[in-house]
Amino acid sequence: MKTPLFGAFPVLPTPFRSNGMIDETDFISIIGFALECEVDGVVYPGVASEVDTLSQDERRRQVDLLAREVGKRVPIIIGASAPDPAVAARHVAHAAEIGAAAAMVMAPGHLGNSVEAQIEYFQQVADRAGLPIMLQNQPKPIGAGLTPEEVAAIASAVGMIRYIKEETPPCGQHLTRIKNAAKDSVDAIFGGAGGRYVMDEMARGAAGTMPACELADIHAMMMKSWREGDIATARKLYSASLPLLNFQAIFRMHMTKEVLRRRGVIRNTSVRAKGPKFDDGDRAELSLLLQEAVLPYKHHRPV
Repeated sequence: MKTPLFGAFPVLPTPFRSNGMIDETDFISIIGFALECEVDGVVYPGVASEVDTLSQDERRRQVDLLAREVGKRVPIIIGASAPDPAVAARHVAHAAEIGAAAAMVMAPGHLGNSVEAQIEYFQQVADRAGLPIMLQNQPKPIGAGLTPEEVAAIASAVGMIRYIKEETPPCGQHLTRIKNAAKDSVDAIFGGAGGRYVMDEMARGAAGTMPACELADIHAMMMKSWREGDIATARKLYSASLPLLNFQAIFRMHMTKEVLRRRGVIRNTSVRAKGPKFDDGDRAELSLLLQEAVLPYKHHRPV
């Protein structure tokens, strides 16, 4: 599939101070870190950004800040998901205003596997959208957990859906099935699921991956190696990152922010979202995983 969007598109986290307020200085530092790592683009806000904890004003302000800091250096994909299609449409319109390359919209979980209801939802969101839509297929209970054929049917029916982010396991098989069913109705399919299956996804024709951003340098180099045909190096980088990605699957934003803190990117590691927190044993294990994953990357920061 030919697409202007290809490679490593990390989902940026939202940094919070201990009082729960957003730390814009830390957010600017995160953006700078991603750009230094030579990522192919950035995504915000998504699940990894704790988007469900953001107010509408916070969300809009953060998107505007991101656009100012990134400029035109890399493509931006704006997360525009909302259960109400009218709200999602407003997020999409804002994404168009700031010059985003696409708006990512999750297939709503409350609509389940009803293709007709999902088509109606996305048609309302895409009406006068002004930029391409990326349909994000998240597993239940967060998302609808659509089958590949359902994803393809929705994308085929809504012309503004040009991209898919597939995150339901087995991700590789589902990517192949979406590709076969959707044919030319979409421009590209990206993998998600934290980048844990990225090599299988790339081998099956994925355009790239959208993991969390604490290993942005590894993922950017991985995608660069793949693009240049150096599959062996890409797989070595994947093997180096996978233990950390498995750890991240449990601790999610806590792990992302702690690694960014240890790498000198942010100061604050507060998390609004619910989920497991570290104990002393987890911190010790994370230290070992980081030591084992350290390679001489161009943009390496201390861990």
